[in-house]
Amino acid sequence: MKDKKLSRREREKLRQRQEMLAAALELFSEKGYHNVSMHEIAERAEFAIGTLYKFFKNKEDLYKSLIKEQADRFHEALTKALEEADDEREKLRNYVKAKGSVFIENAPVIRLYFAETRGASFNIKAGLDSEIRERYERFLHTLALVFESGIKRKRFQKIAEPYQLAVALDSICNAFLFLWLEDPKSHPYPEDPDIILNILFKGLLND
Repeated sequence: MKDKKLSRREREKLRQRQEMLAAALELFSEKGYHNVSMHEIAERAEFAIGTLYKFFKNKEDLYKSLIKEQADRFHEALTKALEEADDEREKLRNYVKAKGSVFIENAPVIRLYFAETRGASFNIKAGLDSEIRERYERFLHTLALVFESGIKRKRFQKIAEPYQLAVALDSICNAFLFLWLEDPKSHPYPEDPDIILNILFKGLLND
């Protein structure tokens, strides 16, 4: 069953909300979370401050919404990548490519999250981190199913439990992406997913 088509009023509210979040991201990235006020965000987005408060009860609520929406986009894109092929190896190749794409395309949000969450208030960090961890854990189990299927079909050797393999692959991708985040020119994310996957597929030892 298809989702009900949004009304014109609902589409307008969604557009306004996205403009507010985009303005907040620009300001948080430029000045840091703690140095930005709701008035500045409203001014940058070209809305009255009262309109901003109709969408977000305070700056913490706005920041959480920004990060949670990004996390949802990440997991939706990565889950879709795993569904686009039948062969387990192709699923993993799609995942490695998609992970790089969504990370690189949304680097400002990622920089903001890692820069600001460490210094955020306990209420922001505790609530936000727990929700993001839950999303991340669900995705790891989805990724683990690819390894489980590959092992059952004798495509992969069972060198570890499927969940452990999912954690390992995701961690390797993250390591490459954090290097890219620090210095994109010196550490580009591999265009060929097999550069990453062969760390698991082939390993270091000669037979």
